[in-house]
Amino acid sequence: MNQKLKVLVRVDLDCGEAQVAAQGHVTAQSIQALYVVMKRANHLRQGLQLVVDVSHARVEPVALEQLRECSKTHHLPRSIDPQQSECNVRVLAPADGAAASRYAVAAAA
Repeated sequence: MNQKLKVLVRVDLDCGEAQVAAQGHVTAQSIQALYVVMKRANHLRQGLQLVVDVSHARVEPVALEQLRECSKTHHLPRSIDPQQSECNVRVLAPADGAAASRYAVAAAA
């Protein structure tokens, strides 16, 4: 199983959107690196809509919950962004249950 996290950022400043697409394995530990990329993308322009696409990644349930919390609160974790800049996050998650089941299968292997 590939543990690496691959991240691609696409920015459309005219539309005011940045997409952060992650592939690989998003864990409670690797999400910290994803947050750093999200912070950098968010600071490109004020009011940017940040779309975090983890639909093609294996995502641990705790990591997915953390991303959803960022979306709900409009902030990244304080440890990543001490200034707590506004962050408009929309999460594109794997299909219902796919994150948990892919993680369970991978952990069993």
